[in-house]
Amino acid sequence: MSVPASPRPLPRQRTAPRRRSWLEVRWRQFRNPPPPVSRAVAANLVVAVVLAVPLLAYDLAIRTGASVPGGDLRTAMVALYVVAVIGAGSLWTYLWVPLPSGSSGVRRRTAWSAAIGAFAAFPIAYLVLVVVFQVIEPAIAPG
Repeated sequence: MSVPASPRPLPRQRTAPRRRSWLEVRWRQFRNPPPPVSRAVAANLVVAVVLAVPLLAYDLAIRTGASVPGGDLRTAMVALYVVAVIGAGSLWTYLWVPLPSGSSGVRRRTAWSAAIGAFAAFPIAYLVLVVVFQVIEPAIAPG
């Protein structure tokens, strides 16, 4: 006894994907960033937080009236902090974020790896300064 051949399946009707709103697209991009972007942000965030500790200590020393060589150089220290975050964050990103290997499998680094770090450094340095001087410093400053 032979099994009757099944009829050919009918072709599926393909429907267009649902249009997402601008906010849904941005939220999805925020939740799933590409690895080079995640690494650049992480590298710069670590550098910014580590370098913010001595900056906060210097600011607290000035506020408490401690004798600091050179006097009150907080503005110069903040400028030096931003330059150091950009430089160190770019270098660390350059070392940590290689370009995609492609078919050859060779891992390469170019100036673009460092540029990703520099582009991420500006907003991260600013945000860390805001958190340090608007949230943490008033909470721990004496008097």
